[in-house]
This record gives sequence, structure tokens and C-alpha cells, in this order.
Amino acid sequence: MLHLLIVNYTGSEEEAAPFVRDHVGYLERHHADGLFLVSGQTVPSSQGGAIVACGVDRETVERISAEDPFVVNGVATYSITTIEPGRIHPALAELLSAQTASPGPRWSRPGEAAGH
Repeated sequence: MLHLLIVNYTGSEEEAAPFVRDHVGYLERHHADGLFLVSGQTVPSSQGGAIVACGVDRETVERISAEDPFVVNGVATYSITTIEPGRIHPALAELLSAQTASPGPRWSRPGEAAGH
């Protein structure tokens, strides 16, 4: 399953600015664990950003998005669309099958080891 996460600022981009460093750390952590495949700012950036996540169920991605420092500090919200891919470009097929075939979750709560 894929999840399209849209990050929407609840106020201005300037209100989110103090939390950007922690938000970037959040993104880097979930890119490193393989959950986030793509992330970036929307155009225009004043609207927020978007993330493509893979390899976990909807409940887990909802829990993870609630832990984004932007959300914790009340400067953004997420909308999540879950996608069951019907057709996949050959260049992505191997990547997506590897993401969904890995045993156990790659994400864990803070303080827990990933995959356990």
C-alpha cells in the first residue's frame, strides 16, 4: 500500500519556521527507515508539503504523521490518501515490492528498535 500525505500549514509559513529543523529530522529519520519514499514542499511552498509513504498500514501512517513536529506544535495538519496500486511503472515495481515484502514493520515508537 502507498499513502499520499499532504501537509497543510494551519497558519503562515513563517509560523512553521521555528519547527523546520525538527521537521527535517523527522523526514530524514523516516526516509532512512524506508517508510518515506518521496517528500518535498508544494508549489507554492506556502501551502505546505507532500510525502509518499510505503510499507505500513493506514493506522501506522496516521500515528507517524501525528508525531511530525509541525503537527505536535500545531502549525500543520495532514490529510492522508491510501492507494492500492493497480499498475506500477517497471522502474518502481522492484522498489515497491521490496518495501511491502520486508518482514515486520520498519517503523517503531520512540525508544523501540525498528523492526522488532
